Amino acid sequence: MYHIEAVNFFKEVFILVLRWIILVVYLMLMIGIGAYYRKKTANVNDFVLGGRGLGPWFTAFAYGTSYFSAVIFVGYAGKFGWAYGVASTWIGIGNALIGSLLAWLILGKRTRTMTKHLDAKTMPEFFELRYNSKTLKTVSALIIFIFLIPYTASVYKGLSRLFEKSFNIGYEWCIVAMAVFTAIYVILGGYKATALNDFIQGIIMLIGIAAVVVAVLKVNGGFSGSMEAMGAIPDAKGNTGVFNSIIGPDPINLIGVVILTSLGTWGLPQMVQKFYAIKDNKAIVTGTVVSTIFAVVVAGGCYFLGGFGRLFMEKKENGEPIDGSDAIVPAMMDSLPSALFALIIVLVLSASMSTLSSLVLTSSSTLTIDLIKPMKKKMSEKGEVCIMRIFIAVFLIISVAIAIYSEQKKDELVISSLMGISWGALAGAFLAPFMYGLFWKGVTKAAVMASFICGVGITVVHMMIYTFGVIPDAPKTLGGLALASPVNAGAFAMLFGLIVVPVVSLITKSNDEDKKAAEAAFECYK
Repeated sequence: MYHIEAVNFFKEVFILVLRWIILVVYLMLMIGIGAYYRKKTANVNDFVLGGRGLGPWFTAFAYGTSYFSAVIFVGYAGKFGWAYGVASTWIGIGNALIGSLLAWLILGKRTRTMTKHLDAKTMPEFFELRYNSKTLKTVSALIIFIFLIPYTASVYKGLSRLFEKSFNIGYEWCIVAMAVFTAIYVILGGYKATALNDFIQGIIMLIGIAAVVVAVLKVNGGFSGSMEAMGAIPDAKGNTGVFNSIIGPDPINLIGVVILTSLGTWGLPQMVQKFYAIKDNKAIVTGTVVSTIFAVVVAGGCYFLGGFGRLFMEKKENGEPIDGSDAIVPAMMDSLPSALFALIIVLVLSASMSTLSSLVLTSSSTLTIDLIKPMKKKMSEKGEVCIMRIFIAVFLIISVAIAIYSEQKKDELVISSLMGISWGALAGAFLAPFMYGLFWKGVTKAAVMASFICGVGITVVHMMIYTFGVIPDAPKTLGGLALASPVNAGAFAMLFGLIVVPVVSLITKSNDEDKKAAEAAFECYK
C-alpha cells in the first residue's frame, strides 16, 4: 500500500515538473523571438505593420490566432456547447466561412490596396483619410481603447481557469504573469515578433485541438458513444434527442452567436489590420485558403468539443452548470492523460498570448498614432515607438484590474459576456463604415458618426439595463430571443449599422472637400 502511494506521489511530482518545464521553455522561446526582432524594428511602420512585408502564411496564422483564443476554447465553447449541444459546431463553421473565408475574399485585397494608398496604419487613420475627418479619427481611437479592454480581460479569464487547475496558482497571479510575458515580447519586437510567435502558436493550436477532440470523445466510447450519451440528456422540457441534433434546442439564439463571432471580425481593428500588413495581392489568395482551413480545425474543433460539455459536468436545479460555464472545458480536461493536459496548457497559452499581443499592439498604436501624435507634431519615429511601448504596459495594467474585478462578479461577467460587450461595441460601430467605405464613394461623415453612436450606444444601454440592472423589471426574452444576452445585443448592433450607414448617407450630403477625398481614395483601384 505504501509502495503504491509513493509511486503515485512521484508520478504527480513528475507530471507537475514536466508541465513547468514545457511552460518555461515555451515562454523563453516567445521572449527570445521578441529580443531577436528588437533590432529589426527600426520605425513605426515596422513596429505596427511589420513593414507591410509579411507573407501569406504568417498573415493567415496571425489572423487565425488573433481570432481564436482562450475566450473561444474555454469561455464560448463551454457556454454555448452547454446551451446548444453538438449544434454549437455551427458557430465554428460560421467562423470559418464568414469570419475567415468571406472576410478575406471581400475585404482582403481592397483593404490592403486602399490602406497602402492612403498610408493608413490604423483603423482610425483610415477613417480620417477616407472620410476627411479628424473627428472620426479621434472618436474611433477612443472607442477602440475603451472597448478592447473588456475583450482583453476575457482572454485573461479563459487562461487563468486552466492554470488554476493545472498548476494550483491563484487566479490573480496567473493574470499578472500572463500580462508581463505578453508585454515583454510585444514591447521588444512589435508586429514582426508577434507574427512569428503567432505562426508557432498556430501550429501548436492545430495539433492540440485535434488531439483533444479525439481524447475527449474516447472517454465516452468514441464519436458514436458520445453522440448517443448526449442524445439521452433531457432538455428543460424533459425532451431527449435534443443536444445531439443538428439544430440543437435553441436555433434562434444560436444564430445570434454565429453572427457576432463570424461577421464581427469584419469590423474589429485588430483583425482587419492584418490585411494592412500582407505583402502583396498574390499572398492574399494563399492567405485566404490557409486562414479558412485554420478556422475549420480550430474553431470547428473547439465548438464541437464544447458540445459534449454536459457529459463532464453536473447541472444545478435551474439547468445551469454547477460550477459556472467558464469551468466546463477545464472540467473536461480532467479526463485527459497528464501529458496531453500539459499540451493543452501550452495550446491555451498560445491562443491567449497571440490574441493579447494583437489587442495590446492595436490599442497602443491607435492611442499613439491617432491621439498623442496629433498633439505633438514634431514627435520622432523613435519617440512614437517609445510611447507605444509605454501604452502597451498601461493597457495591460487596466485590463488586468478589470479581469480581477470580473472574477468577483462571476455570474454577471463571465467570459462570453465580456467578449460580447467588446465585439458588440467595436464591430457595431466600425463594421459598416469600414466595409462600405472600401466599396462606395457615397458614404458620408454623418453616416459614419451615426454608426459609431449606434454601435456604442446599443452596447452601453444594453449593459446598463442587463448587467448593472438599471431597469430591474426589463424583459429577459421576446418570442424565444434572449434579450439579456450581450451576444444578441452585439449581433443586433452590427446588423443595425449595416442599415444605418446607407440610409443616413442617402439623406445627408458630402461637401466638395469630402467628395475629393473619396475620389482620391478610390484612385488606388484604377
